[in-house]
Amino acid sequence: MADAPAAKPFPIPLSYFGIALGTAGLGMSWRYAATVGQAPAWPGESLLALAGVVWLLLMLAWFAKFLAFRPAFRADFQDLVQCCFISLIPITTIMSGLSLRPYAAAPAEVLIYLGIVGQLVFAMYRAAGLWRGLHTSKATTPIIYLPTVATSFVSAMAMSAMQQPEIATLFFGAGVLSWMSLEAAILGRLRTETAIDPKVRGIIGIQLAPAFVGCSAYFGINGGQVDMVALMLIGYGTLQLLFLLRLLPWVLEGGFTMSLWGFSFGLAAMAGCGMHLVVLNPRLALLGHALWGIGTALVGLLWLYTLLSIVRGRFFVRG
Repeated sequence: MADAPAAKPFPIPLSYFGIALGTAGLGMSWRYAATVGQAPAWPGESLLALAGVVWLLLMLAWFAKFLAFRPAFRADFQDLVQCCFISLIPITTIMSGLSLRPYAAAPAEVLIYLGIVGQLVFAMYRAAGLWRGLHTSKATTPIIYLPTVATSFVSAMAMSAMQQPEIATLFFGAGVLSWMSLEAAILGRLRTETAIDPKVRGIIGIQLAPAFVGCSAYFGINGGQVDMVALMLIGYGTLQLLFLLRLLPWVLEGGFTMSLWGFSFGLAAMAGCGMHLVVLNPRLALLGHALWGIGTALVGLLWLYTLLSIVRGRFFVRG
């Protein structure tokens, strides 16, 4: 008897939500630059509008997956790697709310609270569920920052924006301590286990995010001051940038893949942290300009390659 045909893959992976996340993050950085008189308003607002459109299209695709590709939808929750990307859905929902808030506060706050509740529920399912001995060293990559670290930092940003500094601090603390608890395990796996497959090595770029995204969250809590904690986070983030630049030829051995969007949120937050240095710490303005320029340029490069992938018919996953 012949084997049953393999299930048809869904053409848009969950990881594509990283496009919306990185674009929104860069838009937020440019929005901040506009508020301090370092840039016009239109680039940031245009990036945020673009991120919102991408987020909405991806949400529609995800619902279509639920309706018409039910086995693939269930498989995402069971896969130790893909499962973490589900966190991008509440994260981008929160970011969409933050983007919309200056224009429509009530709908924006609904999105923010939905995203926060969603990320907490999923973290309970994903992160706590693995305490039963279900995880593997192979799956211990920077992706596992998403359910607890990235979600907590973005929730902290949102609560700061909504003038709730105490709740923002709760989320910031959850993000920092989750980061510290995962960092050693992730670096140990990267150093001693089998190298990540070339086709998905872009996920290592997520390693750039905790320090810079955490610093962005901290700026919301401390009123945007470049104090000792902020400088420590920027310093560690800059060190991670240097490491990743050294590894870039290795990361690109598999060519350009959409996994490289794993760099985007860290790069976007890095740009915003750089602008804080430019504005508030003249002695570090050169570093600030470098972080701002590199972050903006590389996210732009990701968009260029993504558009080329669409034109060449390589954007969608094929069976």
